[in-house]
Amino acid sequence: MNLKALDILNNVFGYQDFRPHQNEIIEHILGGGNALVLMPTGGGKSLCYQIPAMLHSGIGVVISPLIALMQDQVDGLRQLGINAAFLNSTLSYSETRHIEQQAHDNELDLLYVAPERLMMPRMLGLLDRCDLALFAIDEAHCVSQWGHDFRPEYLKLSVLHERFPHIPRIALTATADEPTRQDIIERLQLQQAHRYITGFDRPNIRYRIIHKNRPLEQLLSFIKNEHRGKSGIVYCLSRKKVGATAEQLREKGLNALPYHAGLSKAMRQQHQARFLAEEDLIMVATVAFGMGIDKPDVRFVAHLDLPKSVEAYYQETGRAGRDGLNADAWMTYGLQDVIALRQLLESSEADEKHKRIERHKLEAMLGLCEITTCRRQALLGYFSEHLSAPCGNCDTCLHPPETWDGTVTAQKALSCVYRTGQRFGVNYVIDVLRGKDNPRIEGFSHHRLSTFGIGKELSVQEWRSVFRQLVATDLLAIDVQGYGGLHLTPKSRPVLRGESQLQLRREKPSKRTNRQKISLQASPSTPLDALLWEALRTCRKRLAEQQGVPPYVIFHDSTLKEMIKYRPQDKEQFKSISGVGEHKLNHYSDEFLAVIREHFGKNETNDGDTSGNGNVVAVPIRNATDDHPS
Repeated sequence: MNLKALDILNNVFGYQDFRPHQNEIIEHILGGGNALVLMPTGGGKSLCYQIPAMLHSGIGVVISPLIALMQDQVDGLRQLGINAAFLNSTLSYSETRHIEQQAHDNELDLLYVAPERLMMPRMLGLLDRCDLALFAIDEAHCVSQWGHDFRPEYLKLSVLHERFPHIPRIALTATADEPTRQDIIERLQLQQAHRYITGFDRPNIRYRIIHKNRPLEQLLSFIKNEHRGKSGIVYCLSRKKVGATAEQLREKGLNALPYHAGLSKAMRQQHQARFLAEEDLIMVATVAFGMGIDKPDVRFVAHLDLPKSVEAYYQETGRAGRDGLNADAWMTYGLQDVIALRQLLESSEADEKHKRIERHKLEAMLGLCEITTCRRQALLGYFSEHLSAPCGNCDTCLHPPETWDGTVTAQKALSCVYRTGQRFGVNYVIDVLRGKDNPRIEGFSHHRLSTFGIGKELSVQEWRSVFRQLVATDLLAIDVQGYGGLHLTPKSRPVLRGESQLQLRREKPSKRTNRQKISLQASPSTPLDALLWEALRTCRKRLAEQQGVPPYVIFHDSTLKEMIKYRPQDKEQFKSISGVGEHKLNHYSDEFLAVIREHFGKNETNDGDTSGNGNVVAVPIRNATDDHPS
């Protein structure tokens, strides 16, 4: 193990041990090698290039896709005493010249730039004159046309290999299936690079997917019952729905803001800054929001519309629980979501090859929604990772769904679609099946069909569930270029003929679930701990406001919780807390130690908690994580 790297990990970042592959990657980069790194969000990607940049004599240049992300990361690094800066359009001319001079004089450890700025002749000329340690390409999936967040400007990053062939390059992402990985390698010319894949599992996230039935009421119930006063993100498909949902949440007393590309740049920046700084704000957004968001205390990510792929779902839900504490990935979806996404896909200007791949991705997402076994096993399996046993922390594990033999019911549905001409939508077909007295049905003489009224035993909601599953399993297709009419597929024939059986999922009302599977709790467990928790958060917020940075840049929630658990009484004990390096020890220990001492001096006997004696009960194990404030 590289002892200098370990020393930086301990004394700068405040962590005791490296996570899997981190030290190996650092030594590989220091040896001049290139790397492709796939780690889950919160898995410790940033350390893999930050520590080599600090150990090398030159500058580590980080290509980052978002201005707000650069600001956030640089603020965090400076809190650790690391010389870091960014170059982007928010800087004045004099500020830009100052940072360029710092880079030229080798006074920086890390310099963050967007891919567009990197390609400017002035920027490339500056790098030609600098001593370079490495190039780190963050969010590397953006380079792939098969990835979920393709950005054309990333395609030009092959210039790094061509212009700086001897400078190590490290491409990093949390989300990439095998085709996307191959695309990254080819487009960035990383054919000889070592691959490091540490797994995709986020065990602290509980996955829950329910069918739509008054989705706003469902969302409000979820937030108020489980996450009132907590930070979260709500994703919607359209700008209009984002605005309406944010307004409705505010009307219900929740602190919510909209974010989408239709807002002015200044307003988007203002809303994002508030989201990072406030600890109870809900951001309602399109997918234009979120990539690279380092806010560690996002307690939930909710989807009011179906994501277009498993990769997008994984990336978006991964913004929850970066601190390792409990978090929820909650989604409600319906058949209309499928129609909307397929209409968007078919109306796009993409070529047929690209559309075919996107169709497969959407089908995989539908399969994840309708699965009756462990969702986490299916999610990880999509990325070619095997989970040997059910996770115990998703809705299908905690409340296994009932299944039933739906063969006859499916035959009724398929027959009705066929006999009505394969051109009507779900609502109309359900009305025919339930024998509804409807002038439109009579106008088409469909009340005389043999399928009229043969489905009265199921409610409208139950029939919606059946049709949703038939579409998800490709037994029915939707005419997305017309008016959403249903039609049979080749797969429906064996079911109609009785040659294959069909098991369907029976919908049940959603229930609240416990958190016994996860050891790290998001809330203090005793009244005395809760008092100290609020006192520590107040101290952190005051310090953050004084410096103009988000509270988590001072310390993460997980670090505050260790202060509650171990109750340090002096600087030596305080240094043993995970996330406390030398710089933060010197700047913040007195403030937080004073809060802890005062709290236990006043309250240690108030609730009979005999453990509140001010002693550190154990030495915490500090692991390296992407969730340090960088």
